[in-house]
Amino acid sequence: MYRFLLTPRWWGINVFLLLAIPFCIFMGSWQLGRFEDRVDDHRDAEERIASDQQEAARPLDDLLPVTKATSGKQATASGRYDTQLLVPDRTLDGEDGYYVLTLLRTGTGRALPVVRGWLPGDPDPARVPPVPAGEVTVTGALQASETPGSNGVSARGGLPEGQTSAISAASLVNLVPYDVYDAWVTLNRGDTGMKPVPASAPSGTGLDLKAFQNLGYTAEWFAFVGFVIFMWFRLLRRELELARDAELGLVPDEHGDGEDAGDGPRQPTGVSSPVQ
Repeated sequence: MYRFLLTPRWWGINVFLLLAIPFCIFMGSWQLGRFEDRVDDHRDAEERIASDQQEAARPLDDLLPVTKATSGKQATASGRYDTQLLVPDRTLDGEDGYYVLTLLRTGTGRALPVVRGWLPGDPDPARVPPVPAGEVTVTGALQASETPGSNGVSARGGLPEGQTSAISAASLVNLVPYDVYDAWVTLNRGDTGMKPVPASAPSGTGLDLKAFQNLGYTAEWFAFVGFVIFMWFRLLRRELELARDAELGLVPDEHGDGEDAGDGPRQPTGVSSPVQ
């Protein structure tokens, strides 16, 4: 009954099964490993941010350009505050609000974007504490320029005057008449009652969409293993049923009309033909 397993067709099916299962297991394990690596990177980045807050602040220019190694480090810079902008659609502790972003004109001729704090509700310039006057020295966590449309950063345009959707040199250079650092700093202590904005992990180290895509691919590869095995057993069962029907003489006529071509009507089994 199982002789069909030795036919070329079933040799091909069995070889495919033996190759597909380990391949799918390998790919699923690899995707799971990628997800675990991202989880570890995220944990390490959060621990590094916490430890960076305990380190002594270093001059801004010593930490540039911003990399995964310098992101979150304590930076210090001196200058005078100038243009102030509001950054809407920012959530803190589960509450909607906005950042208060003020550009610090430094002695280098460039301005450093400084997030002085966060306020709840819709952006309202009247509620924003006044900008400190005179020469100031700021200290906070160094952050890389944001990319609109990623990591929760809004990409919508058409904002009112005095607002920006992303904190990046590319966005700010069109709003101010001077050069801007390709980085920004979030103060450790919010100015005048505003909540401080915590530093975020550098790009590529968080549990972002790519991380959960890896987890989804893991599930897909292992599901495919089950699907391949299910289809093999289904084909095997079908072949066994056909073989059993053939042994019992229940295989349907290939012509589909219940008669053998050219032989006339088929005689019932056990009944002799009438005498001509």
